[in-house]
Amino acid sequence: MIEGIGVFDVLAVSTIIFFVGLFGFVTRKNMISLLISIELMLNSVALNFVVFNKFLYPGNIQGYIFTLFLIAVAAAEVALAIAIIISFYRMDNSIDADEMDSLSG
Repeated sequence: MIEGIGVFDVLAVSTIIFFVGLFGFVTRKNMISLLISIELMLNSVALNFVVFNKFLYPGNIQGYIFTLFLIAVAAAEVALAIAIIISFYRMDNSIDADEMDSLSG
């Protein structure tokens, strides 16, 4: 791995990032906060791809390729989610996730 930084140190940081995102997703009601929490979890997974690739297969680049695809999917997900959030805001002037049930009728 990197000089002075072990695999378990990076995995510990990745785990903390993932659970901060999970906690934010469970506790927040604002749709933008939910989106940020999902992005934190996706970035944690991308970090895991890179770390496991570097540790298990140092000469190969598959983990980096998966990480690039994950970043591309996350960017597309953000663009779509922001469009949906803007649409909900125009309908109800609120982006509270609890109020989205009342918009269907």
